[in-house]
Amino acid sequence: MIYELRRYTMRPRRRDTLIELFEREFIETQEAAGMRVAGSFRDPDAPGTYPWLRAFPDMASRKAALEAFYGGPVWLANRDAANATMTDSDDVLLLRALMEPPQWERPPAGTTELPPSLYVATIYHVEDGFAAFFATEIAPVLAEAGVPVVASFESEHSENTYPLLPVRSGENVFVWFARFDTPEDEREVDLPPMLKERLTAAPQRHRLRPTARSAMR
Repeated sequence: MIYELRRYTMRPRRRDTLIELFEREFIETQEAAGMRVAGSFRDPDAPGTYPWLRAFPDMASRKAALEAFYGGPVWLANRDAANATMTDSDDVLLLRALMEPPQWERPPAGTTELPPSLYVATIYHVEDGFAAFFATEIAPVLAEAGVPVVASFESEHSENTYPLLPVRSGENVFVWFARFDTPEDEREVDLPPMLKERLTAAPQRHRLRPTARSAMR
């Protein structure tokens, strides 16, 4: 599966406006076009952002699904309202799933109760071959410490065949997610020093609280 990890930069105090619009208008309509809205989140440490995750069976399906949705009536009717909430939508990592993220049954439209869970997404900038190293050397340490990996991804380097939506290029990343039942359960793990030797830039760690209708709960 191909994934986009999208992180929008919002105008002041407009994040919740976009989330309300997104959960009312853009979930079922995107999925009807052939993609899956896998997760949507609030980052408590970066309230001026809106991170979310969507999936496609492959790159050809991605192109067809994006053309169908962004050329369709629901997006055209609501795009001005959506675009007015943000200043940037180009922070997008194109990824290939190594471990698919967990998915729950999505609550119906109009749901406002928030899941109690916390996800932590860690982004490593790496050289080729890192995924095998992570699986054999790092994932077992995390699992032993009670922080199992629930999803993982690596960069998809195929050409972006829908250039109306830019993605970050020239980067090689490995992304993994951990899940905690509540924010109070969150913990970091001291990882082997050899991990640092494998990274080409400082890691990024994002704490993510699922929105009311997120399928990652």
